[in-house]
Amino acid sequence: MVADPQRGQRGTNGSSGPTDQGTPDDLKPQSDEAHSAFTPPLGVPYPPLPEDEHPTSEFALPKGLKPEAPAEQEGSAFVAPGSTTGQTPLPAPVGATAISAAFTPPHGIPVIRLTKEAPWQDRMRTMLRMPIHERPVPERLERADEETGPAIPRVLDMTLRIGEILLAGGEGAEDVEAAMFGVAHAYGLERVEPTVTFTLLSISYQPSLVEDPVTASRTVRRRGVDYNRLSAVFRLVDEITSEGITLEEAYRGLAEIRRNRHPYPSWALTLASGLLSGAASMLVGGGALVFFAAAIGSMLGDRLAWLASGRGLPEFYQFVVAAMPPAAVGLFFGLAHSNVQASAVITGGLFALIPGRALVAGVQDGLTGYYITAAARLLEVGYLVVGIVVGVLSVLYVGLQLNPALKHLNPEQAFKLYNQPLVQIMASMLLALAFCVLLQQERHTVAFATINGGVAWIVYGALTVTAGFNEVPSTAIAAGLVGLFGQLLSRYRYASALPYVTAAIGPLLPGSATYFGLLNFAQGHLIEGFSSLIKAASLALAIAVGVNLGSEVARLFLRAPGVEEPGAGRRAAKRTRGF
Repeated sequence: MVADPQRGQRGTNGSSGPTDQGTPDDLKPQSDEAHSAFTPPLGVPYPPLPEDEHPTSEFALPKGLKPEAPAEQEGSAFVAPGSTTGQTPLPAPVGATAISAAFTPPHGIPVIRLTKEAPWQDRMRTMLRMPIHERPVPERLERADEETGPAIPRVLDMTLRIGEILLAGGEGAEDVEAAMFGVAHAYGLERVEPTVTFTLLSISYQPSLVEDPVTASRTVRRRGVDYNRLSAVFRLVDEITSEGITLEEAYRGLAEIRRNRHPYPSWALTLASGLLSGAASMLVGGGALVFFAAAIGSMLGDRLAWLASGRGLPEFYQFVVAAMPPAAVGLFFGLAHSNVQASAVITGGLFALIPGRALVAGVQDGLTGYYITAAARLLEVGYLVVGIVVGVLSVLYVGLQLNPALKHLNPEQAFKLYNQPLVQIMASMLLALAFCVLLQQERHTVAFATINGGVAWIVYGALTVTAGFNEVPSTAIAAGLVGLFGQLLSRYRYASALPYVTAAIGPLLPGSATYFGLLNFAQGHLIEGFSSLIKAASLALAIAVGVNLGSEVARLFLRAPGVEEPGAGRRAAKRTRGF
């Protein structure tokens, strides 16, 4: 029997069909290679051919399985977690994962927000008291590709110019550093360190760890009292740090501040000096004639000091010549054997010369950790006081040589307590008003400072006369209230506290203790003289410490900006902790 060739060929290619009926031997394949392993067995129909091939990937999801939920988006270090995403937080890490999370949280490091509703002094002071690695970076403004930020040297120059005006105006070293840091931080300089000493300002900026730092410095050679300009600079710093004005606008504002004239002319300053001395003489028991005598002596001393300043004499000699006319006027009334209290005339003249502003600033710098600046300022106060001593002692010595038993110069008058509350309150407010004019304050601050000075004298008189307290703690408490009210007013107006504080401490200055100490020296009573001068120094230090304590109490109870975490406290001043 001969096989059909077509059937044999189909069987060989693996596409066999129904074969003819034959013997069982004909149905067996000849070998294993006779048919394909993928050939359907006999009786099984061929599967339908696919209309079109659909190749799939080995990563394709099989049918019947649901896709997994998308992984949670990784948090950013610049966005507070859980605030805007609306996602559920991840479970707490366990084991080794918890160790790494203790250093870097899964959503990044929490952002440190310094709210701009707080005064810039508090915000910048908070940043200065932070360690460098904890300080928040400046807010980066989105700029176009072709737009660049301000040049670094110009930013440093603006920072130094602002610091120069503040330091020359008598501002504390910490507030000057805070202002410099705030200006540099507002213009995008992150790693910047300002440094303030008595006459030198410097600022250093390091762009990165691999780039060279840029350092600039400026020397303060001339210092003058102008609280009007000081307040204007504070407003400019507030505009830079809070409103984000451009560098060009800041330069224009600073140039306008420098061009502005003083609010009071020189003749008004001379009259204010006489008014101050007259009011001070009324505090210690002087009448109308004593008022005019003290005013005339103080105005003569002021004119002589202006003349010495115009000739270029140092400030020490200016105080020497300014202290002579009041002492000479008092000596004249003593030699004339009149009923005028010569001691009240001289005491009133000393009130206008005691450097209370520099003393308060020096003690404040020492309490906040700026010891070099504090030592330099206190040394300056010492030189100025020595100038006053030389001027007064030279006149008193001449008078005592002419008449050893001068009338109304007896130190025993110091123990006669003068108690006229209404007259003394009016005199203290008049004295504070005159101080405001001498300090070139803005007119809207004069009323607050005048009232603050009257309150200080009321507290002092109530403690010393009514309660019987010692003069030193009474002075410290009254000065503390002055510092507290001044700090509150400055925070309310976003301005410096000096215009509200410096003039208000005028009635508390130790003029009478200083005078009687100098008189005892002129008469040869060294022990009594040293005792009176030590008392004067104690009262001066009580004023300075009280003002600083009052300011710190105001900051202590008012919320300071910082890290928005529960239990975050206010940082201490800086540098030392006693070990």
